[in-house]
Amino acid sequence: MSNGADAAILDADAARSATDTRRAAIRAAGTGFSIGRMLAVTRKELRSYFAFPLVYVLSGVFLVLAGYYAYTDLVFFVTIAFAHDIMQNYWSLLFTDIRLCLLLTLPFITMRLFAEERKLGTIELLYTYPLRDGEVLGGKYLASVAIFFMMLVLTMLYPIFLYTVHSFPLFPLAAAYLGLFLMGCAFIACGVFISSLCESQVMAGMGTIVLLLLFWILNWNEAAFGNSYLELLRAFSLFDQFGPFAKGVINLANVTYFIFFIAFFLFLSQRSMEARKWTGRR
Repeated sequence: MSNGADAAILDADAARSATDTRRAAIRAAGTGFSIGRMLAVTRKELRSYFAFPLVYVLSGVFLVLAGYYAYTDLVFFVTIAFAHDIMQNYWSLLFTDIRLCLLLTLPFITMRLFAEERKLGTIELLYTYPLRDGEVLGGKYLASVAIFFMMLVLTMLYPIFLYTVHSFPLFPLAAAYLGLFLMGCAFIACGVFISSLCESQVMAGMGTIVLLLLFWILNWNEAAFGNSYLELLRAFSLFDQFGPFAKGVINLANVTYFIFFIAFFLFLSQRSMEARKWTGRR
């Protein structure tokens, strides 16, 4: 028992020593937060992503699912839909379906960010580099956003093809893509936080899905709540905030919600990184 306590104390001292050494190096360099150092972490993470097949598999799964919904939703509206603006209704249904594709793929993009390094022991080496926690966090987050952006750009092939067949207003499509991008960035921020807590990549991925599902189903059982509580739950429901974007409407309140959601989970991630100083956790 005593040996275990001594080992925990030594681990905590080692973590604090590595952090102090790193911060001393940053102070000696006379620099604060550096965009250049953050982008160096981003490049390192992107090289790591593309060195393994996982990102290709997940991108393929996402594009196959998105393509399936793009085709089946279009067939649905061509076959049985009668409305003044069929394309607007089509975009609304399509992007509502694609959000499910993001829920099933993005958590597995973010699961490795901290969990893999903690499992392999390389996170200790990372913390000895002359990098601030914010630079490490920002670099990892931007790398995941870059992968997500690449996946999102590839889905633009579907509306481009439709536009060559029949022109349509572009603003509703742009609004839907903006909403999808903000939602994806929110998913990634949540995934980064869960990964910072876990040593298992699988646990990080599944934990992220469970937490995001919680934000999805907050107001499913409407009969169990009064109107006042229901409105409050809708205000926190991640997927309800996406609804106006899917309908071609850019609402400042919805944009603000996603920005605060992203900032909140990145804040929690940085606090999780700093917790190692007093817990001895790697």
